[in-house]
Amino acid sequence: MKRSSHLKKLRTEEFDCLIIGGGASGAGCALDSVLRGHKTALIEKTDFAAATSSKSTKLIHGGVRYLEQAFKNFDFAQLAQVRHGLEERHTVLQNAPHLARPQALVTPVFSWFEGLYFTIGLTIYGWFASGKDTLPGSKWLSKAAVKKRIPRISDNIHSAVLYYDGQLDDARYCLALVQTAEKAGAVVANHVEITGFEKNAAGQLTAAHAKDLQTGEEILIKAKVFINCTGPYADHVRQLANEAQVPRIRPSKGVHVILPYEVLGGEDALLIPETPDGRVVFAIPFQGKLMLGTTDTEYSNLEKEPQLEAAEVDFLLETLNPYLDKKVNAQQVVSGFGGLRPLIASDPTKGTKGLVRDHEVEHDKTSNLVSLLGGKWTTYRLMAKDTIDYIDEHLLNQQNTCTTDKQILVGGEGYTSGGWKELVGISGLSARTCQYLHEHYGSRVTVLLEVLNENVAWKKELVKGYPYLLGEVVYAARYEMAGTVRDFLARRVRLEILDWSAAQQVAGEVAKAMGQELGWEEGDSLKAAEGYIEQLSAIRELAQT
Repeated sequence: MKRSSHLKKLRTEEFDCLIIGGGASGAGCALDSVLRGHKTALIEKTDFAAATSSKSTKLIHGGVRYLEQAFKNFDFAQLAQVRHGLEERHTVLQNAPHLARPQALVTPVFSWFEGLYFTIGLTIYGWFASGKDTLPGSKWLSKAAVKKRIPRISDNIHSAVLYYDGQLDDARYCLALVQTAEKAGAVVANHVEITGFEKNAAGQLTAAHAKDLQTGEEILIKAKVFINCTGPYADHVRQLANEAQVPRIRPSKGVHVILPYEVLGGEDALLIPETPDGRVVFAIPFQGKLMLGTTDTEYSNLEKEPQLEAAEVDFLLETLNPYLDKKVNAQQVVSGFGGLRPLIASDPTKGTKGLVRDHEVEHDKTSNLVSLLGGKWTTYRLMAKDTIDYIDEHLLNQQNTCTTDKQILVGGEGYTSGGWKELVGISGLSARTCQYLHEHYGSRVTVLLEVLNENVAWKKELVKGYPYLLGEVVYAARYEMAGTVRDFLARRVRLEILDWSAAQQVAGEVAKAMGQELGWEEGDSLKAAEGYIEQLSAIRELAQT
């Protein structure tokens, strides 16, 4: 994806649909729109999946907590949310097999009655899954069986219930959606901010004013339909289009901490079924670490990126410790992150924990802006389908079939889980590195190998203990529209969320390689590295004090 050529098209062409926001919902809408034959453009203020869509718990699921609340409160909206999530789970796994895979989860219990309760509940949870779903069913495990699967589990447990959901690399999955849309003909660009709209005499939107945040250039983008997919920031765009719009979004902050893999010591994830604030918490193996989260607190300072705070670290560790044979402490935290949920304020009397993670397609007839509000990662495709269905029927007067349920994403074509073994002989790289590259890039790994073969130095590992290669920086800048150090370290690879110290350590080398590929001016690489290190230092300090 060559950013300059896409920016030229944004300046000179008119589109059927301009999608504002490059997270999961925006990327999903872009793919659905372009596959239906609409001339489509997608712009993102920061980077693809930079906000909510790279800060998830990395699970593809219907929501065990929603199922329990549905039955306890006779809440059919919660039940529908579970059903939609489990129906979509199969599709998310199927369409990008290199980036999404089944994940076993264990729910520990401390009595026979608890075991029966969760066995019944998780059996019902499985009944809601798609008929095409191939994940194993749930089962009740003895204490001895649990200890074999999770060596560091507490001896105080009685037993546990095992079930399966899916796991994805959220930032890479979102990028694959963007790449697939671009391959189908969509025009896409990151680091482009919407600043306002032009309207006709009737007050309907005709063009968007935008700014290239990397060059400062002002861009006017013409389109027939404008789609707001900015998640927690949706009200800002809604009110840019029509200042009379009443706010609809109640952002909720959720944080995660990253611990050493050995804290649990097994491949299974842990579901902690009850916390003092009425949530569930997950401890999930992710790319060689253990990810623990999440929390749920109201958040209003949308001008500031949500960050992990020391009190939140303490809360999550205190929640996990009763389930471990050896307690963990804050000094063992190696990284963490905070994100926002875009909850719809359907009931102002409810706290954010009581709001359903469903979505809504809103059409403001005054401005003609369409906004996709709410939702969650697992149902991104259904959210996009509902949005483009509405636009086809009500705004473009067309009848097109949604085909995204069968669209394999870039990198997923012909993918097999053992395909990495073939790379060992042809690449000269270690088996560990080949397995990582295969699971990270899928079928696109052949293009990466071509890049690596341009310079033997690019096959060098970026940092000890991780499989990332220097040549990936070049590849990300050339083919994946990475334009900043953080684009690469936080989202093209996941080093920032896995290890703060390691990310700071390699920032200079990343900036240098990126600058050479993108033609930065002398001194820009050093400035970019220093700026990133300073930003990450502030994030670390907030979590540790």
